[in-house]
Amino acid sequence: MNRNVVFAMLLGGLLATATPTAQAEPWPGWRGPRGDGTCIDQNVPTDWDPAGALWKIELPGKGHASPIIWGDRVCTVTSKAATKERILLCIDRTSGMILWQETVVQGPLEKLHKENSYASSTPVTDGSRVFVTFRVGDEILVAAHELATGKQLWQVRPGTHKGEWGFSNPPVLFKDKVLVDGDGKDKSFLIALSRSDGKTVWRNNRTNKGISYSAPYIREFGGRTQLIQCGDRCVAGFNPDTGEQLWKVDGPSQEFVATPVYSETAGLVFISSSWPKQILLAIRPDGRGDVTNTHVAWSDRKGAPYVPSMIVAGDLLLSINRGGTVFCYKAATGEVLWQEKLGRHHASPVLVGERIFFINDNGQINVIKPGREFECVATYELGESCYASPAISDGQIFLRGFRHLFCIGRRQAGKDWAKIFHQKAEYNENTPLERK
Repeated sequence: MNRNVVFAMLLGGLLATATPTAQAEPWPGWRGPRGDGTCIDQNVPTDWDPAGALWKIELPGKGHASPIIWGDRVCTVTSKAATKERILLCIDRTSGMILWQETVVQGPLEKLHKENSYASSTPVTDGSRVFVTFRVGDEILVAAHELATGKQLWQVRPGTHKGEWGFSNPPVLFKDKVLVDGDGKDKSFLIALSRSDGKTVWRNNRTNKGISYSAPYIREFGGRTQLIQCGDRCVAGFNPDTGEQLWKVDGPSQEFVATPVYSETAGLVFISSSWPKQILLAIRPDGRGDVTNTHVAWSDRKGAPYVPSMIVAGDLLLSINRGGTVFCYKAATGEVLWQEKLGRHHASPVLVGERIFFINDNGQINVIKPGREFECVATYELGESCYASPAISDGQIFLRGFRHLFCIGRRQAGKDWAKIFHQKAEYNENTPLERK
């Protein structure tokens, strides 16, 4: 299967595939259109100084979910602890005005780590609907809303997520499905729901009761499309059409936060456990069955991240460990080329052209040129704390701090958004759309 078809499937058959000459793409879900923090837009400004933002708005409530962008709409979620509401917000991309806000659910608050929020799961959209996940008490809730109006279309509660640190598991789209990880301390599961009505398409019940706060990562590996998920005290590859487990690597520890990434040049998937030990593994994703002892190419503990996901830039892998030190590895071998302390991070980095953007917890934005030696080309200050990861679309950057949402970049007046992002395309389960 060629890369264009894979990318089309990742956006659910609604979005034209990315090519090296593509000029614009939406940012439909967690870590963008490929789920790995990379941006192919060629007109994204390298000046991310919030002092020059096109607009900034104060968001109601509290949440650490990242923004998503489709056409003229920017969406994210927030929560109001006093009223026990979890809320979906839709913001006008041009003006920064809130177009609508809908209470998705009002119900019991879950146990929470002090660094988490009741709205930490980034939503995902197919250009027509927005899909969200929350934890209500110990129950996982998945819901679909109209992007245009905010009207709720369906809501289901497929299982529980027991654990004392809260929830942050984003939904992911594949073909006609919404995929959600429900790995926790009780009845763990990985599930695919129908986009149209929320009914279960397949369910893989897990047995080891290891918590995950991560998102499924889907792309083609070793000649087959796979869903890679960290949870249930292992990392495993699945068939996203059926839920069949293809392979697994046990451990390397009990709990996971970071989402996997893949290096095409090295042919390796990179994952990191979070608690009680942080261990980074480089895995060859072409195995069958239990490949714990055969398919781990290299591992490292010093640079393994706790919360932020990693980023691949060419033949390099960059990660941020729990102490706030960025490590740059040769992706194929694990050789550490350099390490540099940039402060503690919850936000995951993004790659734009030949620059990687890191935002630390204090809101400091460090712009790194990836290479064999450390090179910081710019530093900016957001002006407030930040745990959310950046979102980028058609020349604009969206940054969410603890209080505000910022839009940086070129003005977009007069854009035909429906044409640019194929916003009204219909899903065809047999022939995902490709750019003509």
